[in-house]
Formats: sequence, C-alpha cells, structure tokens
Amino acid sequence: MNSLYAQLQPRLDILLFEIVFPLMCFNDNDQKLWDEDPHEYVRKGYDIIEDLYSPRTAAMDFVSELVRKRGNENLHKFIQFIVEIFRRYDEAYLEHKPYRQKDGALLAIGALCDKLKHIEPFKSELEPMLVQHVFPEFNSHAGHLRAKASWVAGQYAHINFSDQNNFLKALHCVVSRIQDSELPVRVDSVFALRSFIEASKDLNEIRPILPHLLDEFFKLMNEIENEDLIFTLETIVDKFGEEMAPYALGLCQNLAAAFWRCMNTIEADDEAGDQGALAAVGCLRAIITILESVSRLPNLFVEIEPTLLPIMCKMLTADGQEVFEEVLEIVSYMTFFSPTISLDMWSLWPLMMEALADWAIDFFPNILVPLDNYISRGTAHFLTCKEPDYQQSLWNMILYIMGDKNMEDSDIVPAPKLIEVVFQNCRGQVDHWVEPYLRITVERLIRTEKTYLKCLFMQVIADALYYNAAQTLCILQKFGLASRIFGLWFHLLQQVKKSGVRVNFKREHEMKVCCLGLTSLLALSADQLPGETLGRVFRATLDLLVSYKDLVAVAAKEEEADDDMDGSQSDDEYECSKGSDKEMGGDAEDGDVADTITLRKLAEQVKSFRPTDEDDDDSDDCYSDDEELQSPLDEVDPFVFFVDTIKDPLRTENLTRTLELNYQTLAIGVAQHAEQRRAKIEKEKLEMASTVTAS
Repeated sequence: MNSLYAQLQPRLDILLFEIVFPLMCFNDNDQKLWDEDPHEYVRKGYDIIEDLYSPRTAAMDFVSELVRKRGNENLHKFIQFIVEIFRRYDEAYLEHKPYRQKDGALLAIGALCDKLKHIEPFKSELEPMLVQHVFPEFNSHAGHLRAKASWVAGQYAHINFSDQNNFLKALHCVVSRIQDSELPVRVDSVFALRSFIEASKDLNEIRPILPHLLDEFFKLMNEIENEDLIFTLETIVDKFGEEMAPYALGLCQNLAAAFWRCMNTIEADDEAGDQGALAAVGCLRAIITILESVSRLPNLFVEIEPTLLPIMCKMLTADGQEVFEEVLEIVSYMTFFSPTISLDMWSLWPLMMEALADWAIDFFPNILVPLDNYISRGTAHFLTCKEPDYQQSLWNMILYIMGDKNMEDSDIVPAPKLIEVVFQNCRGQVDHWVEPYLRITVERLIRTEKTYLKCLFMQVIADALYYNAAQTLCILQKFGLASRIFGLWFHLLQQVKKSGVRVNFKREHEMKVCCLGLTSLLALSADQLPGETLGRVFRATLDLLVSYKDLVAVAAKEEEADDDMDGSQSDDEYECSKGSDKEMGGDAEDGDVADTITLRKLAEQVKSFRPTDEDDDDSDDCYSDDEELQSPLDEVDPFVFFVDTIKDPLRTENLTRTLELNYQTLAIGVAQHAEQRRAKIEKEKLEMASTVTAS
C-alpha cells in the first residue's frame, strides 16, 4: 500500500483536482434528468444499489478514504482547493458563477463532515463556513444548489453552534425549502429536517409549524415512495410523543395509503421491488412509532383500528412475509392498548394460527405476544366463543408444535409459555384442558436434553399446580410420573454452582411461579401429600422464598439508585450474599441491603439471566425475557399466599418441629415478612384509592 501511494503521489494533484473532483460536480446528465424526470433523479440519488455503480459516489469515497488514511498530507490541500472555489464563486458575476463547481465543493464539504468537525482549525470554521457559503444558496436560482445547501446543512446540524441564532436560521432555511417548486429540493430538505429535529434542544421552534410540516409530508408521500422520508416522519413522532395525538389518525391514514401504494408498485414493477419494500417497511415502522407515542390514549386505538385492519388482515397471510414482523408488532399494540379487543381484531387469530402451521414458525416468539394479549385481555371471549373455537385451535397448534419430534427445541419455546398464559388467566375455567396440556408438556419434558427447556416445562407444571393442585397431582400420578417429575424439579431447584449461585429459576418470574406451585401443594391433605413429601416441598418453598426476597430487594435498590452499571457478577462476588437464610430469620429489613455493591451486580445478572449451567451449551437466543409481560400473578404476593395457604396450624406445627433448626428459623422469618408485605400492600391499595378519588 505504501509503495502504491508513493507511485501515486507525484500525480495525485492531477488525479484529485482534474479527475476526481469534476466527477463530484453537477453535470449535463444530472440537469437533463432533473428537468425531465425529477422522480427518477430522487430515486437514483437515494438508491444504495445505484451507489455501487455511481462515479460520483466512487469519487466521494476516494476523497474520504484519502483524507482518512493520508489526511496530514492531503486534507489541508484539498480544503484550500474547496475554499478557492468558494472565493471564485463569490467574486464572479451572477451569469458567470461556477454553479456546478460550487455544487461539487458543497458535496465534498458534506462528505467530509465527520472528519472536519473533529479537527482544528476546520472545526472552528464550520459555523462561519455555513453562514457564508451555504446559507445564501438556499435562495439560489439553481435548484441543485438549493438542494445541496439543504443536504449540507443537515450534515452539520449536530455541530456546536456558538451562536444559536445560526442553528435556528439553518432550521428555518431548511423548512422554507420544503415548499420549493422543485421536487428534489423538497426531498433533500425533508431529509435534512430530520437531523435538525434530532439536534434541536428546544422543540418550541418547530411546534408552531408542526401542522404545516405534516401537510407537506403528506403531499410528498403522495408523490414519492422513499423510506428516508418515512424515517424523518418517524423522528418527528418520536420527538413529540403524545403531542402527536391530534394528528395520529391522519398520520396513520396517510401512512397506510403510502403502504398500499408501495405494495402496488412492488406487484407492478419487479425492478422497483427493493425500493418499494424498504418504503413499505418504513411506513409500518412509522405507524408503530405513532401507536407507541399515543399508547396512554386508548380511545385513539379505536379510531385508528379501521385504517390498520386491512393491512393486518392482508399481511398476516403468506403475502406479507416480508413485513410479517412489523405487522405482528402492530397487532400487539392494537390488542394491548385498545380499551377492548374488537371482534374484527379477533378475526386475525385464525390467520396467525394458519401462518404458524404453514410457514411462520420462525416468527413464533413474535406471535406469542398478541396471542398472550388475546387470552389475557379477552379471556371471556376466548373461553366462550365456539365459532371459531379459540381454545381448540390453540390446543391444535401447541399439539402440532410440541408433538413434532423434528421440531428444534429453540422453535417450541413460546408453546409452553402459551400454556402458562392459559393456566394463569383462566384459573378454574379450563379444567378439561389441564390433562391434555400436562400430557404434551410431560412428553416433551422427558424427551428434551436442554436445561432451559426443562425449567420452562417445570414452570408449566407449577402453573398447573397453582391452577388446581389436587387435579394436577392426580393427573401426574395417573401418568405414573409424579415421583419422576418432582424428583427432576427438586434437582433443578437445588442445582448451584461452587459459589452457591442458583443455576436454574433465577429470575423473579420463574421463582414466583415455582413458589406458587410448590405452595399450592402444601394445601393438600395428608393422604394426598404424605409427611415426607410435604417436608421436602416445605423446605424447597422456603429456599425459593428466600431467593425471591433477595431479588425483590435487589430490584428495589436498583430502581432507587438509578445508576448505570456495567459488567456481570462472578461466582465469587456472590459469596457475600449467601447469608440470606440468617437475614430472613431477623425482625429487621436491614438484611435486604446487606451489600449494596453485590446486590447491584446481582441485579445485572438477573437482568441478563443466562439460563444455562456450567455444562450446558444452550444458546441464549433460545430464551427470552418475559419479565415485562403482564400476568394475573403480578397481583399475587408469594409470601402472603404461602402464609394463607398453610391453614392447618396443627399440621404446620408438627411439620415445623421435624424441620432442621435453620428451616424453623426461615419459616418464622417468612411468616414475619408475609405480614409486613400484607401491611404494605394494604397501605398501597389505600393510597391508590385515595389518589383515584382525588383525581
């Protein structure tokens, strides 16, 4: 490389100034295309495929690479050349100004933005350069210079302006060009606006003209299909958040119309497929951003639904494979934030089931979210509707996926999670499904080798026990697998690393499910749960409650500290938190915060939750964090549930006397903590009621 540069150096000025730079300048072909087909001019200018064959792009890349690798020798020289062009342009009479060279010089300045804004003396001269050589071109009679001025201004929107008025002037100049008579100027101005909105510290400069800007966006969206245009609109929505509520319906209607135009273009012209597909995805991403921005205004979703329903209906079929993930996200928003799930939205359920059975298994984790919403937020309809029969279709799908021996473990993970959703949301109302779901769960549990999946199946069994412990235990005994299942469960619960760190069931949700399942067993009679088994369940429950209490304390401290932390906890770092058993036995709450540093590091471990043991090569990609999914279990306190479940004082007293001393101490501590939790929960309910009354 050095020898090549040495040979090139004597001729570098000729190459740079007489061959490369002229390629960067506006030329006759550009002018012809600008005049005859401005839409094609815009398309070529923003098409990454065109860039691969563009001499202009190659010239820009050459200059950028030259100043990056050999900047000390060439950057000053090249900038002096650009400054000379600026000088000649300023001094020339109007009819003799080198417009096309000025265009190339502005392109060069914009292309070198990342370099110039970090290096003195150029860094200090950027603002004066914009004021003297870019701002005047916003009013140039040459359309290509007005467009280039907008583009360059956008490139430098993020620099630190010493005079904020110059930032505002640049912003206003860009906004003024959005109504330019020339389409390419309008497009470049819209793209530049995105940078100014991102860089703006005071949205009050944009807020008064927001309706006007949106009107211009809609006009442009009717003229061209371009994903960069949608990105700018998405940035505006993201910045203004709930302030977009008055425009949400209009935005969705325009984006939906633009989406259908893109899809029609793809069908009519294969060559335009890539560009149209990108623009179509951009429309859906912008719609998602709008839905997120108004998520606290549920009634808006009712207004927006008719506009989006045709897209969801059409694109949840094989026709929508390219945008399936985005459409599923829209369905998730619509089923979660709408006041109720309409019958029209329920009509999407069969489409997702058909897709899942046919070609969409890779999207199963995405489909899980709306299905969860349907079951948890539309429980009554899920349970009572028979045409179609949603319960039966869900069973058919889960049976097909979990019963397929050729299906990869990683592909079936959402299936047991859906069984959990049914048991948790339909407690006492789906007794006839307990045995089928347990059978398919146990069959797959016995077959799987993956620890993370074994734990997930055990959570299904824990949910079934919480749903109905007597029925579940009876079914497991009917299968002849009760002892084997509980043996595996206790083994998974007791697995720890050398440091004492729990290997499985490490997150709050997992621990809580297991706690509720085990606790539900404690309510069974002596003939259903013999004393020896009762003692083992009792100990396991106490251990889990201790671990759960630690994690809750960690989460509270994390929220209170609100600090950014990096790194994860090593096994050795966890050693000092192993005194939890003793802490639970005390009367004070101080044990919750024994070691703040260790707790913080543990929180990071909890957040990242790697559900693998030292000998397990399970991929983290197979497992997703569901801590943020809502569940009826959120309202159940495991400590209070534990104390309320043990209703037979004589049986409990006899059991406690047979326990080791440390477990007796733990039992007392859990009971004390449960009463503290009960008091706190009651206080929170009163405060909530008071707040609602006041509001």
